[in-house]
Amino acid sequence: MQASGGVWGSTRLSFPLMQTAVLILAAGRGERLGGTTPKAFVSLAGLPLLVRSIENVLAVQAVDHVQPVLGQSDFGLYEALDLPADPRLAKPVPGGKLRQDSVAAGLAALPEAVRWVGVHDAARCLVTAGEIERVMEAGREQGAAILAIPVRDTIKRADGRTVVETPDRKSCWAAQTPQFFERALLERALEKARDEGRVGTDDSQLVERLGARVELVEGSPENIKITVPADLKWAEALLAEEKG
Repeated sequence: MQASGGVWGSTRLSFPLMQTAVLILAAGRGERLGGTTPKAFVSLAGLPLLVRSIENVLAVQAVDHVQPVLGQSDFGLYEALDLPADPRLAKPVPGGKLRQDSVAAGLAALPEAVRWVGVHDAARCLVTAGEIERVMEAGREQGAAILAIPVRDTIKRADGRTVVETPDRKSCWAAQTPQFFERALLERALEKARDEGRVGTDDSQLVERLGARVELVEGSPENIKITVPADLKWAEALLAEEKG
């Protein structure tokens, strides 16, 4: 499928007359990962998760602006990183207590010309340029799109420890990032959530509450979110296999 200024799967996709930014959220502490190092700065095969995520996003030429969002106390760690010398990489801004607070802080720091915004977790550091491009294209066409994968397990919805429902597995997807939105739509979703005192576990959930349609773009099982030590081991194995 031919896209404006480029081709699916390439790194030469461009959206004329508007700027595209990606927020990279790195404000989480990562208690389940263990240790004292904030999760985004934990090393995976010699590179911190945050550096890997930044490099993967910058590999997409259509991205005009990359905005890291850090924990309040992590700026010293960031300054010590060996980061790409790319003018698209902005100075980091501090995030907030909640994920949506960090997204709002990142949005507020973007240039006015940015009309399309991706939100990506630094802990999903194995995402590929092709996956980013596909969700960007779908987001631009639909106004909102997310990477996701069909679930393979049977899902149980529960009340405490009691099964309430077994939804049809064919209708269930596991959400990933990046999630990509028209900027104005995401800003309205954050404002509504703030006014209603609602908290979302991802950005799509807040956009859905506006009644907006969110397109699913199939991602890869390898785009895992590093959460527990076993995830690091699996990611290391994936990288070793790719290198081999």
